[in-house]
Amino acid sequence: QVQLVESGGGLVQPGGSLRLSCAASASIFSRNAVGWYRQAPGKQRELVAFIARVGIANYADSVKGRFTISRDNAKNTVYLQMNSLKPEDTAVYYCNFVPPGTWGQGTQVTVSS
Repeated sequence: QVQLVESGGGLVQPGGSLRLSCAASASIFSRNAVGWYRQAPGKQRELVAFIARVGIANYADSVKGRFTISRDNAKNTVYLQMNSLKPEDTAVYYCNFVPPGTWGQGTQVTVSS
C-alpha cells in the first residue's frame, strides 16, 4: 500500500507563507488525482486543493489566489504553497488521493500573531 507522508507545517504570523510537502512511497502521482485536505477544530475535513492526473489544479474558493498546488513526479512529491495566510487557515492539513484512501497523521498549520 502506498504511503503518503505530510510535512512542512508550523506556526506562522498572519500574512506569512508556508510550503507543505507530501512524499509518496511509490511513483503514483501521475496516475492518481491528489489533494490537500484540512480539518480545523470542531469542523469537518474539507478538500482545499487537488491536482488531477493530467496536472490541472483546482482550488476551494476560500484559498483560491493564495494557495498553489504542484507536483514533482521525479521526486514523488506534491506541494502546497500557502501565501497570505489567515487565522482561519489554521488546521491540520492532510495529503490524500481524490477520493481519499487511508488518512495519515497530517501536519499542523497554525496562523497566529
